[in-house]
Amino acid sequence: MARIRLFFAELTQEIWDVSWTLFKLMIPTLLVVKVLEELGGVAILGQLLGPVMQLVGLPEEMGLVWATTMLTNIYAGMIVFFQLSQGDPLSVAQVTVLSTLLLFAHGLPVEVRIAQQAGIRVRVSLLLRIGGGLLLGWMQYRIYQAGDWLQQENQLLWQPESVDNSWSGWLSSQAESLLMVQLIIIVLLTALKVLKLVGVERLMAWLLKPLLRLLNIGPQATTITIVGATLGLAFGGGLLIKEVRAGHVPERDVFAAMGFLALSHSLIEDTILVMVLGADLSGILWLRLLFSVLVIGLMTRWVARRDESFWQRHLVNAHIRPETN
Repeated sequence: MARIRLFFAELTQEIWDVSWTLFKLMIPTLLVVKVLEELGGVAILGQLLGPVMQLVGLPEEMGLVWATTMLTNIYAGMIVFFQLSQGDPLSVAQVTVLSTLLLFAHGLPVEVRIAQQAGIRVRVSLLLRIGGGLLLGWMQYRIYQAGDWLQQENQLLWQPESVDNSWSGWLSSQAESLLMVQLIIIVLLTALKVLKLVGVERLMAWLLKPLLRLLNIGPQATTITIVGATLGLAFGGGLLIKEVRAGHVPERDVFAAMGFLALSHSLIEDTILVMVLGADLSGILWLRLLFSVLVIGLMTRWVARRDESFWQRHLVNAHIRPETN
């Protein structure tokens, strides 16, 4: 009986720690982004991104889609995409490239802040997510063009619902999203604690050992990486923040894990989301995963040869340290 009470006491504390960490980062950031959106910040960023879109074979107006997604989320970007796609239709290849950009760089104010609290510098996260998205998008554009693949006209599989853009509608929508985040945290942490007790966590670490070795991710970050890759960076990052502050995950494992999650996270939900826009699985899943493994595998090996001063100055936040009692 005492063990059961201890189990639930520890679980309740973990749920509180992760929830408080995420919500105190997310809520102020969401409010700031909403204000910027009302002041026209999204439109300005969209104009700046217009010429960049041509580098990956997309019309300039798609810059507004990416700008919206960068500052808010993929759902909002999809709505803007639908509104802009009423004119000349894009090809499947173009939609796949655009979807790749959305998958790499979305919700940046919130997710980059979470990565920062886990210990990764903002410039590293932005370079991986924006630079990585553009690089893979450009590679896909050239591959599909060279092989004359996916050049048929795209067919939308999704019709957006009407959206209430008023402050009251926005507040209601955010409240629903935060409630869903809370429910997922409760279910996720409960499941992870049970899996750890029965030894499944050790089994997953053993099965994924070759891939994790390739990525230079240590066993302490295995479960967190799996959570982030499947469910999203917010959940994986939230767990990682807790483990970092407890001193359970080495600094270099944090860097490798968050680097991989910057490129490949929420592989289930987000991939399905952009598929309904017409994106092809070859680009949004298989090429994305291959690209992520190669980039992080090479990057972690290169930075591992740098001295400690390079790490502290350019890669990690020196002020992120384990909590002391």
